[in-house]
Amino acid sequence: MSFSTSFIPEIRFAAGSASQIASAASALSTTRRAAIVMDGFLASSGMGERLSADLKAQGIETVIYSSFSGEPKLAHVEAASEVARGCDLMIGIGGGSALDIAKVAACCAASGENPMHYALAANPLPKNPLKKILVPTTAGTGSETSATCIFAGPDGKKLWVWGAETKADLVILDPALTASLPANLTAWCGLDAFVHAFEASTNRNTHAGGQFYGHKAMELITANLEKAVREPNDLEARGAVLLGSCYAGVAIDNCGTAIAHNISHALAGLGPVHHGLATALGFEQTMAWLCEARTADLDAAARACGLADAAALPAFVTRLMDACGIERQLPTVFANFTAVDLAREMRAPENQPMRRSTIREVTDQDIARMAADMMALV
Repeated sequence: MSFSTSFIPEIRFAAGSASQIASAASALSTTRRAAIVMDGFLASSGMGERLSADLKAQGIETVIYSSFSGEPKLAHVEAASEVARGCDLMIGIGGGSALDIAKVAACCAASGENPMHYALAANPLPKNPLKKILVPTTAGTGSETSATCIFAGPDGKKLWVWGAETKADLVILDPALTASLPANLTAWCGLDAFVHAFEASTNRNTHAGGQFYGHKAMELITANLEKAVREPNDLEARGAVLLGSCYAGVAIDNCGTAIAHNISHALAGLGPVHHGLATALGFEQTMAWLCEARTADLDAAARACGLADAAALPAFVTRLMDACGIERQLPTVFANFTAVDLAREMRAPENQPMRRSTIREVTDQDIARMAADMMALV
């Protein structure tokens, strides 16, 4: 056995811990000017104003970028990078989109380069990015602990920026910030986190270091997600899913993802769809095929979910999705596309790492069948 694990940021977990952001910013470095990236909903709630006031009391000036919603796009990252120029700290608050925008902007603001300069690892990231405090308000992407950032390029295709320079210096996990998330988004995000943990623990790149976090993430999420969906003010359940999502982020940072994410990224290349929903649908559609491999890692993942072995996983995943109220339907915009279109996106160069990491060989015939199964959900 031989492996190495990547750097894991300092993580602070507690209900109400978001109140520590300003004092943490002051202690993190000689911060005098901070950029805050948060989505428009959070900004309209007054959170940005309150945080700015707290930071001002610490002697830190602030600028806020919140002119975005939905999946991150190149224009969003460019705008955030411009806002952050001249700052020495980046604070990202929100779902995976806000965190990914903040992470890339922290690099581009320091270097002066356009985000496309770093897309698909075309060039090394700057060694002196802004310091980063990341505060997730959803329990799904695990972006707060990973080195990967996703945004849509100029043609709408999903691109990634990867490197230790994008990672947080401090992660603050406050389950109270997730309590207002609607039931459907709680379910979609939670399934996304579960798939992160599962794929990282079972793909060709997996190792004991990643599985340590991936298995614990699956245990936390499967035991608490249904309750978090049905009882949104239960902060114990919310906190368990949030911690599971964070650990799943550590797992994919070390071991990556696989076929379900190939499918979800391919869907996003065709039209707008929530990443968590797309990933969950792709996961369920491919689970029986994947588990035919019956590897030791698949059996270990099943045991982390409280099951006897991998043979029980397909039915378990379906029950979990049913319990969380996930509808098996893609947005109507996908009626404009065919299985051939989706298969083409699944074979696109930017999606090949996820295809190659899948524990079973994914043939072109497999892709054609999977694409047909997915497009039947329109």
